[in-house]
Amino acid sequence: MLLADRRPEGDFRYVNLAVRGKLLDQIVADQLPRAVELAPDLVSFCAGGNDILRPGTDPDEVAERFERAIAALTRVAGTVMVTTGFDTRGVPVLKHLRGKIATYNGHVRAVADRYGCPVLDLWSLKSIQDRRAWDGDRLHLGAEGHTRVALRAGQVLGLEVPADPEQPWPQLPPRGTLEIRRDDVQWAREYLVPWIGRRLRGESSGDHVTAKGPLSPDDIKMRITAVA
Repeated sequence: MLLADRRPEGDFRYVNLAVRGKLLDQIVADQLPRAVELAPDLVSFCAGGNDILRPGTDPDEVAERFERAIAALTRVAGTVMVTTGFDTRGVPVLKHLRGKIATYNGHVRAVADRYGCPVLDLWSLKSIQDRRAWDGDRLHLGAEGHTRVALRAGQVLGLEVPADPEQPWPQLPPRGTLEIRRDDVQWAREYLVPWIGRRLRGESSGDHVTAKGPLSPDDIKMRITAVA
């Protein structure tokens, strides 16, 4: 990890409280108290995006709840890095929510300004708009996408990073319309229809998922906490 390499051996601990698919209120109820208890040196906080994707949600109201969480974290943490939503211009279905996501991103930046939080701006990270940055569901980043986000996070925190997160992807051979359409149909059948079904039932892919092994405060020296 970029941060671990800059700490003395044995003087770095990291706890991942994040569970993908969680709504903001679930994060506040389940993860925020643990993060506050740990009083970390650094927290990365990415929340509200799943709420924004739900029909009928108001980005202004979600942002108010987001700000209350940031206020609680900044009282105990050294640095709280917040994250904007992705630009969904190239994502089927989600591209129609682009304006709503942009509105929420504006709120996230305003909250960050008020509380002195660095901003990991994923909307402006052009390299992750390439399909190869994403997992097969086109909703969550794949390994290379996560790497590019981590590199941008390092830049935001003022670290020297080993590669440019905006490094161009290798050129691919052109794809025909039929091939693209066939991939889209398969994706819709395998991922989109179940995703819409969960939205209609008020369910989340993270409902029955737990975070990866939290540490106790006594085990942690350089404390890094990821909340999402």
